[in-house]
Amino acid sequence: KKFNPDLAARPMLVAGNKCDLTDDAHIEEFRKFVEGQGYLFFPIMAPIREGVEPLLNQISEELSKLPPIRRYEPEPAPLAKPEEIPRGEVKITRQDGVFMVEAPWLLRVMQSVNFDDYESLQYFQRVLLETGVIDQLRKAGIQEGDTVSIYDVQFDFVE
Repeated sequence: KKFNPDLAARPMLVAGNKCDLTDDAHIEEFRKFVEGQGYLFFPIMAPIREGVEPLLNQISEELSKLPPIRRYEPEPAPLAKPEEIPRGEVKITRQDGVFMVEAPWLLRVMQSVNFDDYESLQYFQRVLLETGVIDQLRKAGIQEGDTVSIYDVQFDFVE
């Protein structure tokens, strides 16, 4: 209920597996407990598929009654506009032909970027342009095709 009240409101079924390892009295006691909680109970023995068919039929019936699927995903954190990002010093060094960029504020930006997502990557490129990091790389002598390393992310510089 704390995670998602809509999800908690959906019908739930309980499958009691390994019912062959106990007696009928225990199964009935557990059935009463489960049904007392408002759930449907299905005693099954999965390895020999006993009781599985009624469970699957009930699952199918319950699914047919549900509204269309909704994705339960957290809302993405809003990205700060490049002009709103607090800036600070940017340190650029060159090690073995790689331009190393360090800036604590840039590390915070990178933690909000999904580098596998095209739009998020475009956002990161805009941040580098609008905060002057690209200009500083140019002043440091970067050329087309040189490697840039910003913490754990590396890429080839392209004009």
